[in-house]
Amino acid sequence: MLKKIIQGITAYFGAFNLISKLGLWKYFGIPILISTIIGISIASLAYFFSDNLGVLIARIWPWQWGSETFATISTYIGGVCIIVLGLLLYKHIVMALSAPFMSPVSEKIEAHLLGDTNHTHRETSFAEQLIRGIRINVRNLLKELLFMIPLLVLSFIPFIGIVATVLIFLIQAYYAGFGNMDYTMERHFKYKESILFVKNNRGIAIGNGIIFVAMLFIPIIGFMITLPLSVVAASTETVKILKEKGLIEA
Repeated sequence: MLKKIIQGITAYFGAFNLISKLGLWKYFGIPILISTIIGISIASLAYFFSDNLGVLIARIWPWQWGSETFATISTYIGGVCIIVLGLLLYKHIVMALSAPFMSPVSEKIEAHLLGDTNHTHRETSFAEQLIRGIRINVRNLLKELLFMIPLLVLSFIPFIGIVATVLIFLIQAYYAGFGNMDYTMERHFKYKESILFVKNNRGIAIGNGIIFVAMLFIPIIGFMITLPLSVVAASTETVKILKEKGLIEA
């Protein structure tokens, strides 16, 4: 597992050069715009509404003593909750809406890595790619929420919170990598087959998602470069796996 995670991370090293070499930047214009708008919107919500959420959380403290301290802590808790849930929503919205634009990117990377092959791809339209992206990301969002909500509560408990926070980050990373890998799998697998493929290669998904999530903490620029680099990195690794396992005929 650790080896696969590292493999998913190191795939980013050549991503920028590959984008430039294949002239892929033109495909990222609309996705970058979507990513930036949604990213700034979520960051703004966290900034403006953390106090309001903190006030609501503070109301559960019924005693007068310690109320000011708890109110301060509640503001922090409110901000963390909005940021974590905001990142969760961000990545699924962006990846779902970007699906039709990312599929051609993945296809060009596959052609570059493999050249001409006898493999017959699934032919899908713009609308079908968008529907598939929405379906995959809604499914992943619901699955992620099942894990994230209890872990978010545990993250505020001393000592246990450290483990819970690490798990939150890794779960976020896994589903981010899942979405990035699906831009390639969409041509080769149906919905359920893709889910099984990622489960069997979860280390690659986690490694890819670790950098994806980490880059989002870079102000403004993170929202602009995260998707292009992560999609290219995921595509190169996914194509390699497909070839190694004989799922693409040479």
